[in-house]
Amino acid sequence: MYYTDKRHETTGQPKSPGYELEDWRTRDRLKTVSAALAVCLNIGVEPPDQLKTNPGAKLEAWQDPFVPKALENIGRSLQAQYENISLRTRYKQYLDPSVEETKKFCISLRRSAKDERVLLHYNGHGVPKPTASGEIWVFNKNYTQYIPISLYDLQHWLQAPTIFVWDCSEAGNILNNYHRFVEKHEDEEEAAASADPNYEKTKYRSYLHLAACAVKENLPTNPQLPADLFTACLTTPIEMALWFFVLQNPLKTNLTPERAKKLPGRLQERRTPLGELNWVFTAITDTIAWTSLPRQLFRKIFRQDLMVAALFRNFILAQRIMTVYGCHPQSYPGLPDTHQHPLWESWDLAADLALAQLPMLEKKENEGVDYEYQSSTFFTEQLTAFEVYLARGDANLQKPPEQLPVVLQVLLSQQHRVRALILLGRFLDLGPWAVQLALSIGIFPYVLKLLQSAAAELKPVMVFIWTRVLAVDISCQPDLIKDSGYSYFASILKPSEGLPVANSDEHKAMCAFVLAMLCKGYKPGQVVCNQTDIMSYCLAHLRNDDNVLLRQWACLCISQLWHDLPEAKWRGIRENAPLKLSTLVKDPCCEVRAAVVHAMTTFLGIPDLTDEVARIEESIAWTLLDMTNDGSPLVRKELLVFLSQFVLRYESKFLVAAYEQLVEEREYLLHPPKDDGSEHKMGLHYTSPEKRNSDGTIKATAHGLSHNTVFASCWKHILILNVDPHPEVQRDATIIVDYVHNALLTSSTGIYAQALMEEIEKRARKTRGHKKQPSTSRNGYMGAAVTEFANPEPSPGLLKRTASLLFQIPSTIWGGENGSNPSTPMPSPSLTRTVSKKGGSAADWATPPEQKDLTAAYGQYNLAEEPVSGCFKERSFSKPPMLPLKSTFLDWSVEYFREPQMKPTEAEEPGSTEYNERLWRRSRNETILRETQPQKHFAGSHKWNNQLCIMNNSAQPAKMTFHQFEDHLAVADDANTVNIWDWKKQHRISRFSNGNPEGSKISDMKFINEDDTAFLMTGSSDGVLRIYRNYEAEKTTELAAAWRALTHMVPSNVNSGMVFDWQQVTGKVLVAGDVRVIRVWAAAYETCIMDIPARSGSCVTSLTSDQMTGNIFVAGFGDGAVRVFDTRLRPQESMVKKWKDDSDRQWIKSVHMQRGGQRELLSASRNGKVKLWDIRLDTPLKVFQTTRDTLRTASTHEHLPVFSVGTSAHTVKVFNFDGKELSRMEPYSSFLQQNRGTPISTTAFHPHRMILGCAARGDHHVNLFTCAQEKPEAYLSSL
Repeated sequence: MYYTDKRHETTGQPKSPGYELEDWRTRDRLKTVSAALAVCLNIGVEPPDQLKTNPGAKLEAWQDPFVPKALENIGRSLQAQYENISLRTRYKQYLDPSVEETKKFCISLRRSAKDERVLLHYNGHGVPKPTASGEIWVFNKNYTQYIPISLYDLQHWLQAPTIFVWDCSEAGNILNNYHRFVEKHEDEEEAAASADPNYEKTKYRSYLHLAACAVKENLPTNPQLPADLFTACLTTPIEMALWFFVLQNPLKTNLTPERAKKLPGRLQERRTPLGELNWVFTAITDTIAWTSLPRQLFRKIFRQDLMVAALFRNFILAQRIMTVYGCHPQSYPGLPDTHQHPLWESWDLAADLALAQLPMLEKKENEGVDYEYQSSTFFTEQLTAFEVYLARGDANLQKPPEQLPVVLQVLLSQQHRVRALILLGRFLDLGPWAVQLALSIGIFPYVLKLLQSAAAELKPVMVFIWTRVLAVDISCQPDLIKDSGYSYFASILKPSEGLPVANSDEHKAMCAFVLAMLCKGYKPGQVVCNQTDIMSYCLAHLRNDDNVLLRQWACLCISQLWHDLPEAKWRGIRENAPLKLSTLVKDPCCEVRAAVVHAMTTFLGIPDLTDEVARIEESIAWTLLDMTNDGSPLVRKELLVFLSQFVLRYESKFLVAAYEQLVEEREYLLHPPKDDGSEHKMGLHYTSPEKRNSDGTIKATAHGLSHNTVFASCWKHILILNVDPHPEVQRDATIIVDYVHNALLTSSTGIYAQALMEEIEKRARKTRGHKKQPSTSRNGYMGAAVTEFANPEPSPGLLKRTASLLFQIPSTIWGGENGSNPSTPMPSPSLTRTVSKKGGSAADWATPPEQKDLTAAYGQYNLAEEPVSGCFKERSFSKPPMLPLKSTFLDWSVEYFREPQMKPTEAEEPGSTEYNERLWRRSRNETILRETQPQKHFAGSHKWNNQLCIMNNSAQPAKMTFHQFEDHLAVADDANTVNIWDWKKQHRISRFSNGNPEGSKISDMKFINEDDTAFLMTGSSDGVLRIYRNYEAEKTTELAAAWRALTHMVPSNVNSGMVFDWQQVTGKVLVAGDVRVIRVWAAAYETCIMDIPARSGSCVTSLTSDQMTGNIFVAGFGDGAVRVFDTRLRPQESMVKKWKDDSDRQWIKSVHMQRGGQRELLSASRNGKVKLWDIRLDTPLKVFQTTRDTLRTASTHEHLPVFSVGTSAHTVKVFNFDGKELSRMEPYSSFLQQNRGTPISTTAFHPHRMILGCAARGDHHVNLFTCAQEKPEAYLSSL
């Protein structure tokens, strides 16, 4: 499959990202620095509104309140529990505080915390419940009274930010009133601020609440539970969860909650039973929160403050436990109810497995029994679940995986780390949405920390992960400089550094990408990278022949290292970088060639323009100029970006070159070249005969200022790109030309330039006026009809299309327009000449008159829309042209790393629609081949005069091509319109303009990639090849590629124009015509890989090649010669056979080598002789005289032993390979057009079926014939 890459769809235009970049960084990180633990118990005195049961819940902070010094024990224990959550916080206990004490500690708490968060823990078990109006209770000094404190006052003392834990009955009352009082405070602050402009407002916002129960709910009094159940859940979650597990266990065991709570180990040590359970618990509660909360809220609560995150995680446990006992814990911001989340079952399993080992663990501790604790399988299983998620459909549906927070936890353990990272890499590979998810859950600090690890096994996956992250979010640049994280990638990039993976080059390419992103638009990144040897490493990688991606990103990394950084450019000069880069201008990969141009573009512009710098920049320009003829529009577009920078840097020199170009243009119109082949001796420039030496070179006195300079050469190349067949390249070139012409007209020589332009315009009109040509084209002119038999006059100034703003001059390619849209202004003149094709004097062969077909004028041009490339946007003419052009290549290249690399494309994924369509097409193709193979004998012995159908093409058919498998017939007229027909249904399905300029025609058409989704390749006589995708759908036809395959050609309706042949098996296009070489282009590389000398003074008129191996091809010439070439040999030696009969010097109309059947080779010449060849022999196997009239067209069937000829006497004859005439037909001509004598214009066989298409000149109908004997309707419906 060719021309199906991303570059053919977008031409280097990045898609607008289909995602919004979330801000995943925790900007306003707060720490909880101080905490007040207020415990109001007044042990022994029951408050009046609290109902105590007997027996009832009694433990407070796991301490018995009815022992001596109980209150102190409880305070100490509570503080120790909190310290397990956060050691850094300063805690102060306030046991049974009075109202004065409360006010004092609240105010001092805020004072010591400044702007950080403070925590107030309130245990109200020994005081009345909070009131419905929003008051909590404390004591008076003598403990004789309960004193209420309004939340309004509490807010005034504590201000914000704050977090409250309310462990008391009816705690919901507090939450219901708190917001009301905050608003009241804020109103008062506003009023004070408006009264006094200098007033500093107090902040009351940013507060969090955790409350044990809702309004009208009392705390549980179950004797099996601690009295401060809520506090136990929040501060000792593992002990509480195990206690609860034993209480809820439906199986009979002799395990008591007290024993379960004493599971051995330390919370902080993940290898101990208790530590491991704590780790599992953290992962589960984190996951429950992540799957239940909106992303913003999750990040705010669980990723900003360790204390807050821990309390809220444990709050999720409180929801689960307390719901069982009729309490519904409340929070602000509110969390959804999660007590039935499926992950709690995983927790129960982990707890069960741990407690099952408790008896043995106790024995090990007490009796010294040897026992090894069996670790939990939770993390392994969750990673397996994540793997299943990645392999199944949910990942494709972009449903967030539940296991992501678990993967985060697993990164903490060395045991599972590599597996977790590999799975994380596979997840990030799914696309930007996955990267965003991973960043929002907080993966970044972990992967940043791991850059400090020296573990070799982590390197490949770390490189992959960082590549994905930077492709989506470049804001990580500063993080890579911190702690020298970038050196991790620099060391892997080192050419000598090995990596423990098969595709280490690909990982080095990713390192180059990461470093390029670090430098992109970020000077500190450039500075640190240039202090290392990254540039030297990249230059070394330019020589890596195995990996395209590495070469591409080595170039792009260099381009970012020295972009706008003179020191780096000087370093590049010292390391000979421009020369090393220039070795890649002929690289087989288009993206690498474009990357080289990009690097050279960013190199331009050292502020101190010394002679040395100018010399280097000029030599770069000379090196890149050859890329004007590159086959890839992507490369040519990038070249124009370079040229626009170059023009801007040397603007004054370009103004001189542009002015002198106008002078040459005038000379060309005044003294057109004689066709004597000496014109090329003038070299780059053109001048009148009196200014030339006797040998044809230009006299030294006539040299202009820009004579043979790089600036003149660049300017001429820009003018050539001005008429590029690819719309995006052409558009960008017109901007440069218009910019320079604008500058020229406003410069001091503006008046002279203006006069020159006007004179050129006048003379161009005048020359065109001589020919008195009739006319119709959509711009109101008409195509020219040449009225004499002689060769046409030399071209009146080769002006080409530019859509210029400056002046409205019609371009004059043989008196017509190059078909710019009527909406765009007319083109500006720019001379591009051609090197003469024929050395020596008159040729020894004559162009047959029918090449000029004088019976009718040209067809009309531009009758249909001209398809453009996928991302083409019209240039805006409302703004003046601005330089430099902006390159999009780097951003486009970055997209590669946002696209999934690990999973097969949709078309290769079994079961996908595309895959099924492909399978269906394959089986259909095989069926057609199976059905048509046995028809050989029948077709070679029966009449071919059964007329299938007649289709009105509404334009003269000049070329026809059948698709091998689809029912498509492409018909080109004699101008530039292509019609696509469904021949089975006989209706036209699409029509578009090929865009070749007036005076040229479509020489040939081929379908490529026919086995799958075919594209249409057209070649026109101006040397241009174009490739169209969706050619069968009028609205969506797009240009996939277009380039000038034959340079040095004048668009012409005379001589052979251009002929080409496509080899699907090798992906090569052979191109020839009125030039001295046969050029071989490789579709995969989009470059010319071979110029084979045609070894003839005559033009090539027909090409055919061996479609099975693609090594041999045969060319027919205008002087009757047929030559055989073998592309495996060196170009100079590749001609392996030449047949030329001096008595039969007749223009070869067709050579054709069959694809199947007997693989016969036939040649047909204008005098009606058809010869059958064997390339091993010197003489033809058979010679048939097929007609005494002129042979106008000949076609050979690809598989069946038949060929046809079309004559000048309106007859199509079909022969078999024994020379027996099977039938002769006269194509239908419409009744009113009495032109039964007109010649046949085109014939074509269907590659497989027994169908022949033909059409005559002067008529718009296409006729299809078959040798099948059924009635036409029956035959067509049987196919």
